[in-house]
Amino acid sequence: MTIPATKAARQARITELLRREAVRSQPELARMLAESGVEVTQATLSRDLDELGALRLRAEDGSLVYALPGEGGARIQPRRLGAGESPAARLRRIAEELLVSAEASANLVIARTPPGAAQFLASAIDHADWETILGTVAGDDTILVISRDPQGGQAVAEALLKAADRRTWPASS
Repeated sequence: MTIPATKAARQARITELLRREAVRSQPELARMLAESGVEVTQATLSRDLDELGALRLRAEDGSLVYALPGEGGARIQPRRLGAGESPAARLRRIAEELLVSAEASANLVIARTPPGAAQFLASAIDHADWETILGTVAGDDTILVISRDPQGGQAVAEALLKAADRRTWPASS
């Protein structure tokens, strides 16, 4: 198979591979790309992963794998990041790794993550289907979580911190 030598085509192939396979390293990804007809330098691959928002997360077996934030509500393949994992369990696992702090004001919560991780955590929050959460808006390292209850922000913040196994509110970093 020959992939057109465009950036968009290359990134589409990278996205396809990361959604389908548990990719543990850039050299492994470069080999997989080469096997499918896409030659790429390490620098270009690194830039592509950065532009796609790829993160390295701990898989169920303890290894680190590349994952992409959900696009348009799409979820990361559960078999890669925890086979049979419920949305609530997935949120707990991701929050343990990525939630830095959570603070509330009225029905709003500001949740902080490491740079580049907000969209991934926001997707996990959205897919957990908490009745108390209306929705999320994610930036690079900050998530706005909106509670349905006009004064429910503090309860949501505390629930997120509890899911992340944080003992203080807001979480100390």
